Amino acid sequence: MSETNSAPLSGKLVIALEQAVAAPFCSSRLADAGARVIKVERKGDGDFARAYDTAANGESAYFTWLNRGKESVALDIKAEEDRAILLRMLENADVFIQNLLPGALAKLGLDSATLRQRFPRLVTCDITGYGEDGPMRNAKAYDLLVQCESGLASVTGTPDAPGRVGVSVCDIATGMTAHAGICEALVGRDRTGKGSGVSVAMFDVMADWMAVPLLYYDYLGKMTPRVGLNHTVICPYGAYECRDGHLVVITVQHSGEWQRFCEHILGDATLATDPRFHDNSARLENKPALEALIKAEFAAHDRVEILKRLDAAGIASGAVNDVVSLSSHPQLDRTTIGTPSGEINIPAPPIRRSIGNTKLGSCPALDANGKSLRTEFAVRS
Repeated sequence: MSETNSAPLSGKLVIALEQAVAAPFCSSRLADAGARVIKVERKGDGDFARAYDTAANGESAYFTWLNRGKESVALDIKAEEDRAILLRMLENADVFIQNLLPGALAKLGLDSATLRQRFPRLVTCDITGYGEDGPMRNAKAYDLLVQCESGLASVTGTPDAPGRVGVSVCDIATGMTAHAGICEALVGRDRTGKGSGVSVAMFDVMADWMAVPLLYYDYLGKMTPRVGLNHTVICPYGAYECRDGHLVVITVQHSGEWQRFCEHILGDATLATDPRFHDNSARLENKPALEALIKAEFAAHDRVEILKRLDAAGIASGAVNDVVSLSSHPQLDRTTIGTPSGEINIPAPPIRRSIGNTKLGSCPALDANGKSLRTEFAVRS
């Protein structure tokens, strides 16, 4: 059996009527697993993420990252001929993903419920901002808006102001959740022979991720403070500046680590049993005093030395890096994909399989496969 044929989703056909980030993230991971993914784009300008930027050798960094390994066809699904081609694709498909505005496809008879009636084995996935019911169902949803609406921004940033997570975390989390839901639905179809529908809303995903701050408020009446590079309920857990100006982040999670930290890093084993610091609750109550001790010790040494000492003591630690450091990080594994403007290097997919890993496919130009797909899925009398 070839490597491609042994991929987990080899033989599965995914039709993705998608744009922006969340749905393309989901379908790109299905493509990574061996599925054939056909991306349906608008005639004319296609997925608007193509024009987000020109950072990747003239191509959009967003688009190239999220659309590797797909085929592209440009269709006007409001036109009868193109809609017939889409339906022909869906007749042969295993999965249909869409992230258009709620209700947009119902007018054309392409909503998920109707499609599953017509094609009983089809797994459908609808990705929305706020779901298909509720007072905000028609609201536009972009990543920053959902970060703010869900309360995520209120627990991100510094005490001075809320902050945006620096990547499209709501979109990515939604794509991850949709990917999991689709895989579950495919497993269920293998058992029952019948497809099913999956619906994932960005707001719901982030509300789930916000469960701990929400529970603290609902049951203790406590708001989660913004603490920058620190932790709200574990101490010490945060970033400290070294003599050379670099930051090191540490975490001490249990008594054994705390004893080693006191003895080997702070140089005073008696601090481990000091009533002010003997357990995590006491350390939180006396955090300013403890922070002063840690800051003084770190400020006396360069980052390389501090990291070596922390490693020798068995204390979890890490350098606070920037993107420049990530680009040359020894742990970073890269791979290459093709784009219409040439090859680019991207981080390798995080799922490493013992069997069935496939070489990542290229990112397609708009309608790159239009002619062949129209021929393949032509409506025959």
